[in-house]
Amino acid sequence: MIRVSNLVKIFPDRKERVYAVNDVSFTVEDGQFYTLLGPSGCGKTTTLRCIAGLEKPDAGDIEVGGVVVCSTSNRTYVPAHKRDIGMVFQSYAIWPHMTVFENAAFPLRVGSKKYSGDEVKRKVMEALRIVELDGLEGRMATQLSGGQQQRLALARALVREPRVLLLDEPLSNLDAKLREQMRVELRELQRRVHITTLYVTHDQVEALTMSNVIAVMSQGKIVQEGPPRQIYSDPKTRFVADFIGSTNFIRGTWAGDATEGRVETPMGALQAQPSVNISKGDAVVVSVRPEDVHLHRQAPSQRANLLEATVDSVMFVGEFLDCRLNVGGQEMRTRQHPNLQLRRGDKVLIELPAEACAVLRDDFDGAAAGAAPVGASA
Repeated sequence: MIRVSNLVKIFPDRKERVYAVNDVSFTVEDGQFYTLLGPSGCGKTTTLRCIAGLEKPDAGDIEVGGVVVCSTSNRTYVPAHKRDIGMVFQSYAIWPHMTVFENAAFPLRVGSKKYSGDEVKRKVMEALRIVELDGLEGRMATQLSGGQQQRLALARALVREPRVLLLDEPLSNLDAKLREQMRVELRELQRRVHITTLYVTHDQVEALTMSNVIAVMSQGKIVQEGPPRQIYSDPKTRFVADFIGSTNFIRGTWAGDATEGRVETPMGALQAQPSVNISKGDAVVVSVRPEDVHLHRQAPSQRANLLEATVDSVMFVGEFLDCRLNVGGQEMRTRQHPNLQLRRGDKVLIELPAEACAVLRDDFDGAAAGAAPVGASA
């Protein structure tokens, strides 16, 4: 288990102080695959480095595997080499002059705990077996492919049998096809070993496909936490809706009441359900994913949220048609079946299912609304 409470990390910047991590708290349960997701500079890697012991927090508590490794309140700080963790960096840091076996054995050779030759061989061969590199132990590290080097870095992190695994964008250096393959392999490996894993990435597909829980970060804060499907289909802020996948935003005013969910927009009234607490008259945005925009040639019977549209462009991308529509002067994107016959200039009707219309306040800038940095004046 990993437990982080009220973590703060400040970096000086000339005469100012930058809150890289600003009062972050979360818990990674035993055996869970937990992902910190966000754009560059949001604080996700700094959070990971604090847990690893590579950065010293300015405030907060960190517990790893039931042991408090950092607490600013009682001045506890366990150095990185004494924390029960394995870590894989964006750069695998594979030693080119060593064999696969010696690379994997390196943490056992230099650690404070001494192992016999037989123990080292047994642990290394087990780690290589787990990552499916057994049989390659005598090969030089430079003779491995990119995917094999990534698995070797994992074997080196697992060889000490740590309580938790920390992964800092480990797939970012791979090409697209290999990255897709390694997503599956890494997730299956984590399930087999059942090791508590904290993963850092800016790639939404990685986060959605691999995680049990995702924490979306922005400006040093966690702005939403939950299972991947919930994060994608029920965003709580405009930032989350915009960052996770593609979406269409429609500005409007909340006109609903206790019995009817309705947003007045320049396109007309839309039936929708709010994702956050809002009041009548509030400025809102409706978020609709492109795959939820249904396209019709003729008006279907007894359907709500039907709008007239003109096709501006159609791009064939293999798996679907990426269509851009003009709806009352606003562009909307939709993804349609690749066999659909659609041309630029076609007049169509689009349907926005009420259950697919997420209503959000139109006042989010990526951080919690109205939140002031810890230690800063409001």
